[in-house]
Amino acid sequence: MGSKLSFKYDREADILYLNKRPPYAEQEAEELGDDCIARLNPTTGEVENLEILFFSTRLLRSDLLELPVEVDLRLTAGG
Repeated sequence: MGSKLSFKYDREADILYLNKRPPYAEQEAEELGDDCIARLNPTTGEVENLEILFFSTRLLRSDLLELPVEVDLRLTAGG
């Protein structure tokens, strides 16, 4: 069963959060480079959350932001 992806922007910290589920203390963190952090399921290693630091400054640059993760986007029922 897939998870819905939610986006949350923290203006004060300037971080964009991409969440498949709410973060929890047991998750492992892995730096992906380029000021991006992945939060991983401690059992499966699956990426459950991504944090993109300094997000607003990225919008002002013309650089392409690429993350080293695979995604499988599908419409949900009723979507």
